[in-house]
Amino acid sequence: MSKYRRQRLRYITVLPSLVTILNGVFGFASIVLASHGKFAQAGYILILAMIADVLDGQLARISKNTSSFGGQLDSLCDVISFGAAPAFLMFKILEYRLEPANLPLLERFIAVAATIYFCCTAIRLARFNVENVRDESAHTSFTGLPSPAAAGVVISLVIFHQDKLAELFAAGTREYRIFDKLIMYSLPFATLAAGALMVSRIRYQHVVNQYISGKKPFTHLVWLLMALVVIVMNPQIALVILFCGFALSGFIRWVYYKVTKKHEKTAVIAGHQPPAASTGGGDFPSQGGNV
Repeated sequence: MSKYRRQRLRYITVLPSLVTILNGVFGFASIVLASHGKFAQAGYILILAMIADVLDGQLARISKNTSSFGGQLDSLCDVISFGAAPAFLMFKILEYRLEPANLPLLERFIAVAATIYFCCTAIRLARFNVENVRDESAHTSFTGLPSPAAAGVVISLVIFHQDKLAELFAAGTREYRIFDKLIMYSLPFATLAAGALMVSRIRYQHVVNQYISGKKPFTHLVWLLMALVVIVMNPQIALVILFCGFALSGFIRWVYYKVTKKHEKTAVIAGHQPPAASTGGGDFPSQGGNV
């Protein structure tokens, strides 16, 4: 007999678990579509995976049936939908468009970028499980870029390239070729950046809890409706703005606080110099902002 008895799982929440599994199914379907060259469809179905990822948590909290099993299942499905699927989508579309087999160094770089992104997703999800508090409704921010948002950076660029670029510029024109190459060659770098932001300690706002859940000012509803109108009118461009803008927002805020804090520290040091070396003698703040 083993010294420690295994804990047996007796009960699960069925509906939230089914929605969570649906998230993983969408991720697997995206990989299948990407393997057949249907890149836009593979991107759109990952949007459905994101919707399922939001719904399962909301359903569990509404029914007051959050559990460790649900959290682990969610992470396993997330690593498929927001880790493996976007990495594979990026790899396949670049393999198709750039023909990197003719450029061995480029082919290796694309494969390394996809692998690093997948590893960062797995690390980010594992870290979240360890550091996460039980009541997710108390969250106001995330440490590191959430994996759905990181996947959104990749898939929004793919969807824009596949479904919108030809509408903006006629295929074969000089402008079309420029933007085609720009998006394709920047895609692996954007994927690497999204992976790095996932495992960083940069804080990102929890959009659902801060702006949607619970009682909010009337202006939140107005802004949300305006955002929905923009998404419906021009979804491909809106997805790029929303996902890339959200990914950059945390990084820009982090840089701003770093620069501000450094400036305030420099000002404090200058303000406490001996009188002979002082250049003005004004009062300076003694504390910097939190990062």
